[in-house]
Amino acid sequence: MQNQNAVIFSGASNLSLPPNHSINHPLNPDPSLAPSAGKSVRKPGEGFMAPMGGPGWKSRPPMNLNVAAFALACAICSSAEAQDTRPAVNAPPAQALAPTGTNAPTRLPEVLVQGRGDSLIGIADSASVGNIGQEQLKLRPIIRPGEILETVPGLIVSQHSGEGKANQYYLRGFNLDHGTDFLTQINGVPVNLVSHAHGQGWTDTGFLIPELVRTLSYQKGVYYAENGDFSSTGAADIQYFNTLPMSIARFEGGSFSYYRGLFASSVKVGDGNFLYALEGVHNDGPWRRGDDYIKGNGVLSYSQEHDNTGWSVTFMGYKAKWNATDQIAKRAVDRG
Repeated sequence: MQNQNAVIFSGASNLSLPPNHSINHPLNPDPSLAPSAGKSVRKPGEGFMAPMGGPGWKSRPPMNLNVAAFALACAICSSAEAQDTRPAVNAPPAQALAPTGTNAPTRLPEVLVQGRGDSLIGIADSASVGNIGQEQLKLRPIIRPGEILETVPGLIVSQHSGEGKANQYYLRGFNLDHGTDFLTQINGVPVNLVSHAHGQGWTDTGFLIPELVRTLSYQKGVYYAENGDFSSTGAADIQYFNTLPMSIARFEGGSFSYYRGLFASSVKVGDGNFLYALEGVHNDGPWRRGDDYIKGNGVLSYSQEHDNTGWSVTFMGYKAKWNATDQIAKRAVDRG
């Protein structure tokens, strides 16, 4: 809070003038307007009164009252502090702080903040290991499924050539191209392709359905031999729900002819749970010639869970087509 200092000084002097003596002030040069003897006058711009016509005028030593008044005002200002009466920003209502008849403060309502976090003490080897849950994922704006991986601290996911192409990844200053050196698994199945024309480790997460993600566990660094190839900078393991808390029916749309529909549910079958989901997406993208990206995606899963054991069988199907947005030489286009 800023303190504003303000002092108004008013002093008095026993300065007197001889009878019939007039004062010519720069702001009042007319002698006819001067006060008569024996009366007090306030000079314009001054904060003191000068009584006139008193005895002993010539016997008193002259003094510069302007200098004296200014010095005294400065001395008082240095020790005076005025209270800032402006209301504080976001201050609670005055009635909420006002005491009651018994001088007891009014109790404000409680504010409950909920969050999700897993204690990894004794589990994680370092701060480079973490676990993300659906409570953190469902509030994130997701443009593409691969952006789920941006919950890994320091990992950046981009797209440079249309919707159907695998994302490009960056972690800790490394350009991972389309997934090279970062292992990605979904329900324990490696996504990185061992061999691909665009480069080893190609990671296409277009079949990922964000609403079905239960947890995302990540490890950063070269310290985890169990992750094998493509984990030079880190790894992420995405796990789907075996059973959904409630069914999901969603349709959304946006600019560039973007549409997305999703239906997902789970039911009890025998001693296990059967989960199914179907997703459809269309997107033209911000191109002069639209991508006309059409994607179909489906998931079927059956699982059983016991006290300390469990198993699951999952089928995932994914198909997409689009007009590729690539860079080719103009001479190739001119030659047909």
